[in-house]
Amino acid sequence: MRPFPLPTLPPALVATWRCYERLDAARRRQGRWLDALGFGPQPSPSRVVLRQPGLTLKAYGAPDRTGPVILLVPAPIKRAYLWDLAPGASVVEQCLNAGARVYLLHWEEPQPALGLADYGDRLLRACVEAIGAETGAEPLFLVGHSLSGMLVAMFAALYPACLRGLVLLTAPLHFELTGDAGRLGPVIAAVARSGLLEAAPGNWPGSFLSLAGFLAAPATFGRDRLLDGLYSWPDRAAREMHLRVERWSLDELPLARQLVADVVQHLYREDGFLRGTLAVGGRTAAARAVVTPVLIVADRRCAIVPPAAIRPFAAAAGTPDLRWLWYEGDVGVALQHLGVLIGRHARQRLWPEILRWIEAHHR
Repeated sequence: MRPFPLPTLPPALVATWRCYERLDAARRRQGRWLDALGFGPQPSPSRVVLRQPGLTLKAYGAPDRTGPVILLVPAPIKRAYLWDLAPGASVVEQCLNAGARVYLLHWEEPQPALGLADYGDRLLRACVEAIGAETGAEPLFLVGHSLSGMLVAMFAALYPACLRGLVLLTAPLHFELTGDAGRLGPVIAAVARSGLLEAAPGNWPGSFLSLAGFLAAPATFGRDRLLDGLYSWPDRAAREMHLRVERWSLDELPLARQLVADVVQHLYREDGFLRGTLAVGGRTAAARAVVTPVLIVADRRCAIVPPAAIRPFAAAAGTPDLRWLWYEGDVGVALQHLGVLIGRHARQRLWPEILRWIEAHHR
């Protein structure tokens, strides 16, 4: 997976790209205003285990715990603190309360040349090795949401001995360009036809990706988001959560240029992971090589990652131990695609089931 050569760029494209980068900076400033109003993140205490270009790995809770080891892997879009947003709305907190040893990967500003092999292999492997140095190389549980579900599934295919289990939260694992496996497909196809993949002058600004999401599913990212704000207003807890998520959505993090190119070519065009053609550093990452126990959480209503983007993986995976759970939605989460991490229904019903599954496979 070689980086694209950087072409000579039309001045208009460079100017447009710089506008999106300035928009990212403006959105981050808006986020700081919401911080001043009390809607910023309230993270759990943590310590840094590993820091290298592109990531920071943090540990939570006392290091002498004996529960299952869990590495939470956010999608490399925006910031990781959505997983630890505030007391009472934190995956980290719920895992700690269940007695787990918890690690959260925080993606940082990426180098443009970082590609799918870096995110799904090299960088995750560095985190797993750092965790192993603390835990005695005990096999761990990987938990991924959205695009990071694809990354952790890749890792599971390459390094099955490192894992006890894999939890995939509304994660796309089958890709195509027609829209049958998610509304992003046609937008990705249009971007590929436009020549932007070859001409992009650097990392992809977060604002551009937010626009792509809106074009793919305007009801999801527009109307439904506004309605969630209205429905949550009478309930103080839901209202505050909605505003915290809106603040998080302003914290734009660019996506590595090569990662975007690899996702388009090797996932959307080739569906390489499902077909068994995804080459990673001289090896092949394939769905059939995922033999660790898998727990899939899906949302029947989701336009971005519908069940059609997951079922082919479930049929192709090599594991004999695969279970489905269904997320039913929440008020106060802004985007339902995020609700599996922070929603009230998810906290009360879904995560206790996830953590029971983890504990059962830890014994």
